[in-house]
Amino acid sequence: MTNAGTTPTDRSPGLRTTTLGGGCFWCLDAVYRSVEGVHEVVSGYAGGHVPNPTYQQVCGAGTGHAEVVRIAFDPEVVSFRDLLNVFFSIHDPTTKDRQGADVGPQYRSIVLAEDEEQERVAREVIGELEREDVFGAPIVTEVERLERFWPGEPYHQNFFANNPGQGYCNVVIAPKVAKFRERHAELLKPNAATAGRTGG
Repeated sequence: MTNAGTTPTDRSPGLRTTTLGGGCFWCLDAVYRSVEGVHEVVSGYAGGHVPNPTYQQVCGAGTGHAEVVRIAFDPEVVSFRDLLNVFFSIHDPTTKDRQGADVGPQYRSIVLAEDEEQERVAREVIGELEREDVFGAPIVTEVERLERFWPGEPYHQNFFANNPGQGYCNVVIAPKVAKFRERHAELLKPNAATAGRTGG
C-alpha cells in the first residue's frame, strides 16, 4: 500500500497536531480517542528513512520508523502538556525499543515535536519526571522533530473499537484504556466515561 506522507504543516485552522510513539500504535490510538479536545487520531509511521512504509516493513525493524499516532487537538480545550502527561502514564518510557512483549525499534518511546514549542515542552516534562524520579529509572524517550508522517493501513485505524474480540485488545489495550480513564478522568470526553469501547 502506498501512503501519502504528511508534513508538520498539514493542520486544520485552530487545531494543532503532534506525533507520539510509545509501543503498539493501537494502544495510543484507543486512549487518545477518548480525550476531550482531540479531534482526530491517525495511526502510522514516522522517525525513519523509508518512504511509503508498510506495516510489514516497519515490523521488520529495518525502516527506522516507529509506530506512532498523529493527534489533531484543540489547544483551547486540551494542552500539549496534558497530552504528554497522558503519554507518560500509559507506557513505560524507561525501556529502550520495548513495551512489554512488543520488542523492536518500532516500539520505541518517542516524541516527534512539530515545532520548537513542542520540543521545549517535551524536554521540560521529561526533565521534571526525572527530577522527581517518577519511574525509578532513566527515561529513554527520544525527542526529535517530525519530518514526515506516513498514515498506516486502514485496518489499523481505530483498531480497538473495531476489533472487540481480538485477544491483544482484551489483554493489552483494554487495561491501558482503563488505567488512563482512572488517572485522567478530568480529560475524558463526556461519552467516553461510560462507553465500553473508545469510539472515533
